[in-house]
Amino acid sequence: MTTPTTTAGWLAYLETLHPKAVALGLDRVRAVCDRLAVEVACPVVTVTGTNGKGSTSSLAEAMLRAGGYRTGLYQSPHLVRYHERIRIDGREIGDAELLGAFDAVETARSRGEPVPLTYFEFGTLAALWLFARAAPDALVLEVGLGGRLDAVNVVDADVAVVTSVDLDHMDYLGPTRDDIGREKAGIFRAGRPAVCGERDPPLSLVDHARAIGAPLLAIGRDYDFVAEGTQWQYRGPGGSRFGLPCPALRGVVQFANAATALTAVDALRDRLPLSAGAVRDGLVGVELPGRFQVLPGRPTVVLDVAHNPQAARTLARSLSTMGFHAETRAVFGVLADKDVGGVINAVRDRVDRWYVATLPGPRGASADAVRAALVAAGVPAAAIRACDDVATAYAAAREGAGEADRIVVFGSFLTVGAVLAATRSGAPTHPRHG
Repeated sequence: MTTPTTTAGWLAYLETLHPKAVALGLDRVRAVCDRLAVEVACPVVTVTGTNGKGSTSSLAEAMLRAGGYRTGLYQSPHLVRYHERIRIDGREIGDAELLGAFDAVETARSRGEPVPLTYFEFGTLAALWLFARAAPDALVLEVGLGGRLDAVNVVDADVAVVTSVDLDHMDYLGPTRDDIGREKAGIFRAGRPAVCGERDPPLSLVDHARAIGAPLLAIGRDYDFVAEGTQWQYRGPGGSRFGLPCPALRGVVQFANAATALTAVDALRDRLPLSAGAVRDGLVGVELPGRFQVLPGRPTVVLDVAHNPQAARTLARSLSTMGFHAETRAVFGVLADKDVGGVINAVRDRVDRWYVATLPGPRGASADAVRAALVAAGVPAAAIRACDDVATAYAAAREGAGEADRIVVFGSFLTVGAVLAATRSGAPTHPRHG
């Protein structure tokens, strides 16, 4: 076949290479990785978790960059452009580099017996190929789904991080926290530090770390934090740090994410030492759209990718810490395979009016289905407006909103991405696993 010549063409092509959107397992990825002869020679921090993995990955990368290290960062899904997933030394990958990486993976995949790869597997291999060529000083890899069988786990982590464990993606990871914890602990490596930011970790995670001899650093035991107004303090295996600035990422959960990221980079202090100034600069310089992001202007607009009950509860707590707003309008779009009722129940008391949107793709829940879930949760039908898409819902929410009101956009990466795209130039492309 003739290989695509544009990013959009490649992304459409990647959708055709495997019959399933998600097919967990490392055999296919390892086979193509061997053909590519990809070698990662720098320290690697791998991050997974039900929630908080994107923030923790970004915080770790920001601290390392502030310390003068050249970094590679891989995250998913993206919000507006696929290029967001791969950053080298803080720079989003360019078109020419991305196309070159896709071409390299396709050449390796097709050599001999073609290997069927999922969209995420193909993209992960492209990222690893780019990182191997860039030769960074440190690499931060965010897991896409689970851990043990996720494509990212083809790389051995020097420090493995589990930010949180809660119920999500049960069709793939199992129905209980123990099942999910066991899958996430699959990124741990024998003799290498494992960091856990979950205050009540499943026994399966603790037992797995002990069984393979991975030293487990647990929040509340081996490290912790205390927030003190506009500053916070940290204690951990590398010692205590006082008078730290609040993370630039907003939301009540970001102190825990920052402490977890700091523990992860501290675990590498013999190879990648960081000064107090680097930690501070990383905390105030970190950027990650869509995590309790407040847009400038009036009415107040909050963007948050919360798409499961745990994340929605965190969103509700963060909303409660904001100043007075006369009315809160929610722009809500969600995937049908999520716990829609659980998400609604977590934030219902913080919302006065709902603008629900149909999300695209086979996994997207229809606006009518979301409206039915809201009514079932006790939201008055008169407070709900169903819209064909997120852009329409966002426009409707803004229409008539007063300067003292608040609009909260949440439920999916797709939902937040569509609103971000409406405020930027360029059109969105569909994220996966969002």
